[in-house]
Amino acid sequence: MQKLLDEIRGNAMTVYGKARKSKEKENTSYEVEVFTFKSITAATNNFSAANKLGEGGFGPVYKGILSDRQEVAIKRLSKSSGQGLIEFKNEAKLMAKLQHTNLVKLLGFCIQNDERILVYEYMPNKSLDFYLFDSTRKNLLDWKKRLNIIGGIAQGLLYLHKYSRLRVIHRDLKASNILLDEEMNPKISDFGIARIFGKSVSEENTNRVVGTYGYMAPEYAIYGVVSIKTDVFSFGVLLLEILSGKKNRCHYHSDCQLNFIGYAWQLWNEGRALELVDPALNELSTHNEVLRCIHIGLLCVQVQATDRPTMSDIVSFLSNDTIQLPQPKQSAFFINVVVEESELPYSKQEHHSLNDVTNTSIYGR
Repeated sequence: MQKLLDEIRGNAMTVYGKARKSKEKENTSYEVEVFTFKSITAATNNFSAANKLGEGGFGPVYKGILSDRQEVAIKRLSKSSGQGLIEFKNEAKLMAKLQHTNLVKLLGFCIQNDERILVYEYMPNKSLDFYLFDSTRKNLLDWKKRLNIIGGIAQGLLYLHKYSRLRVIHRDLKASNILLDEEMNPKISDFGIARIFGKSVSEENTNRVVGTYGYMAPEYAIYGVVSIKTDVFSFGVLLLEILSGKKNRCHYHSDCQLNFIGYAWQLWNEGRALELVDPALNELSTHNEVLRCIHIGLLCVQVQATDRPTMSDIVSFLSNDTIQLPQPKQSAFFINVVVEESELPYSKQEHHSLNDVTNTSIYGR
């Protein structure tokens, strides 16, 4: 247990209170608290069902109130989670070292007996999918809020890919892993399957393909190739979801059956891209901005990873509308392919996904 605790603690320092920067190592070290299991049970009212926020592949997540009245989100490793310990260590070690306004902040952890628990800052407005895919709540996301969410996610990914102490590939970027604070600012969460790269490494191969169908880049889903462009693809899908208010698992019928990306690509080529946009966004003055965002989304989901922009490019595209965008090439969409819900073991578990790639034949248009 001590070895595990030391691994997670890394450069973080044990304190009793809120997570804060170390004065000695202002730019590189952050303090996190080591909680006792007793304090966790008190904070969650003994993990009461009333405090449960949700559940994913990792295990349940509870709202807690610490002794100083601070609200927190408490992520408890499920004892039945076969791969949870590896993911727990991965997330805890990463989050103790990563600090950015668009990443959920790790406040501390608990390792006691067979308990493995992470304690995060509490996000009062839940996750993006709670609003985006609900016919009533999506109306709370006007264009200004959606654009702010898109920009915040892009800034968080840029930090992970370029400016953090470690180069991190998230590998499971999706609407349910974007949490919203009290002002609806986005924070990227769930780093259980994130991949750490050396600064000089551009891509790697993996035999263990994990993530969520619909958000996975083709070179990763089929060949296990992981790079920063893996996250760029996921960002593109998420961007198009934010604009449309539709889940990427939706299928569309025309001459043939198209998935979400295929439908977006077809509308773009036919000059009907605005038909993709959520009817809740009826502000006529935003059409040029919306079209530019659709354009950026399609650049992110191109078949060839080398054609996709970097997150540096994307942040520039979003912040400077005088930059001319290249024309998108073929999008990575499939026709005549239907992935059933039953094939996705965690499709209804919104905090974390682990999906094996099926042997379905894939045909590009």
